[in-house]
Amino acid sequence: MNLLKKRILICILILIWIIPGLDGQDKSSFRPFFCIQITDPQFGMFDSDKGFTKETVLYEKTVEVINRLKPEFVVITGDFVNNKNDRSQVTEFKRITALIRKDVPVFYIPGNHDIGVPAQKKETDLFIEDFGYDRFSFVRNKCLFIGINSSLIKSGAGSAEEEQFEWIKKVLEDGKGCIQKIIFTHYPFFIKSFDEPDTYSNIQSELRKKYFNLFDQNQVGAVFAGHLHKNGEARFKNTDMIITSAAGKPLGKEQSGLRVIKIDADHIESNYFPIDSIPESIMLNR
Repeated sequence: MNLLKKRILICILILIWIIPGLDGQDKSSFRPFFCIQITDPQFGMFDSDKGFTKETVLYEKTVEVINRLKPEFVVITGDFVNNKNDRSQVTEFKRITALIRKDVPVFYIPGNHDIGVPAQKKETDLFIEDFGYDRFSFVRNKCLFIGINSSLIKSGAGSAEEEQFEWIKKVLEDGKGCIQKIIFTHYPFFIKSFDEPDTYSNIQSELRKKYFNLFDQNQVGAVFAGHLHKNGEARFKNTDMIITSAAGKPLGKEQSGLRVIKIDADHIESNYFPIDSIPESIMLNR
């Protein structure tokens, strides 16, 4: 082996040794934690907008569980109400959500029942007035979390969709040093397979490719969605597509409940729990 080849080999071996070391150093102080995803409480759905007593009971139980478990934060992924024009539904959702303990931050993104599809400016503006924003991003414990307005994506390519896409690109670029990256959305991008046909419940294939190529390039570990009122799991390359059943009326075999998302330096794990079958505490790897 000539001198040049030896030097190249030595450099490669040094890089192989150093890079995991830096990675391990970065992860060594990582504190595992968990958050909770709630989706589709959809006040008014059980009784076709004649009332929301059943939703109130379920959602109050959900808040009691959150206050007992004390997650790092809560994300509610849309369809807070069944009829966006019924302010009594919105008021009841906000009343119960306000009972969540003040040291647990709550983040919101809209669903189709909140702002419509195509997304309506009037309803979107009202959603922002009620909740402060229609998308979010933040870094917590060296992890990046992004919540998106998927009604803009489901509405089809346009200036609002493109503006949000560019925002997501920038947030991911700014967070490239984060250990984990997670996206929250109302609409799932796909349900069973990345190349499945376009349906009412997924994102159209061209936009699906656009976003998941971006997620793959930026090492997004998981995308969490709602909308279906049932659970589902799929995967594209290295990104999980996780669909969570409803806190309100379920449409599948699952009972009403919530999802616990456990985040470690090396993996993301999530479990769905019916509201009456949630453990007393959440065990984390330490």
